Amino acid sequence: MSDEQRKTVWRFAIIFIFISLGFIAVMGKIMYVQTFEKDRWIEAVAHKQEPIHKTIPATRGNILDCNGQLLATSMPQYYIYMDTRADALVINNSKLLKAHLDSLCYDLASIIGDYTSEEYRYRIVQGQKQGNRRLKLSKARINYLQRRALEQNSLIRRGKFQSGITFEDQHRRIKPYGLLASRTVGSINGEEGKGTAGLEKAFDKQLRGVDGVSSIQRIGGRNESVTIEEAQDGLDIVSTIDANLQDIVEHTLLNKVKEKNAQWGCCILMETKTGYIRAIANLDKGSDGEYYESLNHAVQRVEPGSTFKTIALMAAMDDGEIDIDDTVSVTKKPWVYIRNSKHTDAHPMDTILTVQSALAVSSNIALAKLITRSYEGSARKFVRKINNMGLCDSIYCEIPGAEQARIDIPKDTVTLSKMSYGYSVEMSPMQMAMFYNAIANKGKMMRPMLVSAITQNGETVERFKPSVVKSSICSRSTLRDIQSALHDVVWDDKLGTAAKRKWSKKAQSDLVHIAGKTGTAQMFIPGKGYSSRHHRITFVGYFPEENPQYTCICVIEDPQYPYDAGMDCGSTVRVIAEKTMAYTGCYVYEDGECKLEKR
Repeated sequence: MSDEQRKTVWRFAIIFIFISLGFIAVMGKIMYVQTFEKDRWIEAVAHKQEPIHKTIPATRGNILDCNGQLLATSMPQYYIYMDTRADALVINNSKLLKAHLDSLCYDLASIIGDYTSEEYRYRIVQGQKQGNRRLKLSKARINYLQRRALEQNSLIRRGKFQSGITFEDQHRRIKPYGLLASRTVGSINGEEGKGTAGLEKAFDKQLRGVDGVSSIQRIGGRNESVTIEEAQDGLDIVSTIDANLQDIVEHTLLNKVKEKNAQWGCCILMETKTGYIRAIANLDKGSDGEYYESLNHAVQRVEPGSTFKTIALMAAMDDGEIDIDDTVSVTKKPWVYIRNSKHTDAHPMDTILTVQSALAVSSNIALAKLITRSYEGSARKFVRKINNMGLCDSIYCEIPGAEQARIDIPKDTVTLSKMSYGYSVEMSPMQMAMFYNAIANKGKMMRPMLVSAITQNGETVERFKPSVVKSSICSRSTLRDIQSALHDVVWDDKLGTAAKRKWSKKAQSDLVHIAGKTGTAQMFIPGKGYSSRHHRITFVGYFPEENPQYTCICVIEDPQYPYDAGMDCGSTVRVIAEKTMAYTGCYVYEDGECKLEKR
């Protein structure tokens, strides 16, 4: 055997040895897997065959006004995705995609428009090179009409298994009336779809519904989807808001806060007999000088100022401590009850006032004298009486974060005297409106309500009836006296703080009679105390006085000088009253009686 032959034999021997060793290694691995890893591989294969579960999102319910108009709804929108490794697209070297790529990119660019046709082409080609099985073709959400237009494309018409293109539902929450009542309606978390404010938060559970479940399996090279559990869409919430009245209230308030360059303004329109809130507006001045609904001041506590005088007098009158015709002396000079207790009037005068005229002219001195005289040494009795009127009861409100009144027992007579005209107490505008609404409603206090029903497909699931907080806040005689005093606030041209003046009609209207009370409170500045330059002004009243249908409160924070509660807040309520009655019906006065003539 030659040397060359021997070399050849050795080469084959070495190759044979390596092949044998490889075979032995493979067989050894197989035996190892079968012996020691059998269970793990069986489990892995089983898992591979398990269906993939996918959530079917429920459609969020609507929020409606009292007339069925949409205040908030969910509109279907879609993200468009492409599986660039779909079977049909990779067969025969992507001939199908190449044939339709130009038309696809053109349609995407013309219908969606967030990229050019060339940019779409680049995204798709790069996605295919990277083997992207979930390429987001557009960053924008498309609407239903855009989806229908895209579905006419020659590639997309072939279906998701051949085109690789799918549309994923992403419902978007919209408010058809824009910013109208936006803070009351509320908002949702865009990612989770969970209510975060207003009615969206309060009724989130009902609105969200229940998501369904589908199963996705790979069968015959295709992903097949089977619904396991249908989604249960959310219920609809019927609010007490009237979109037309809301528009009236918001625009009237907006005009006034702009005029006075105020920090914020709040206005509530409540239906007298039911307590239904027909409109609620909260406008804050933004950093750009424009006004937006950002905070719900309607349910946040503030010192009410002189609007509290009505409550203080009602308590004392109903306790038998004072009578409507009792008198009290006032002077132009401040009244000092004891050391460090100085009381002044916005309209100082040297005269003797009756209790009724003291409320009409809104004398701090008169109220301080009357209440300290009545409850000196028995402040607890005073607060207890106010509590018995229902003001401090825990009152459910559909708006999350609503604050209850704070009326603490005064520690000394100085505090008691200041409480008489609205300091050292805190109430929300909503609670103040509720109290004056009770005066208009023959003493019956109604709970403020923002939701009247929950419905599903137009059928009532649950109805919320008007709720009585207090059947009677005081005696009939006290109520009549208070009503008479509130009349004078608006109609006594000599004393009434909301009565007509040469330069302003204030709360007086030739079209609808209004009764109510003004209030002005110094703002408390942290670290500085009460400011004589910054005020919170209020008017709260009801109309038509002879047959009350609505109660309205207007609060304006830190208006620019000159300002006046009657001139600014009173006139705001007057305009709202006139427009409200023009919308709901026409009231005609005959022989001192108010008669309704429906349009």
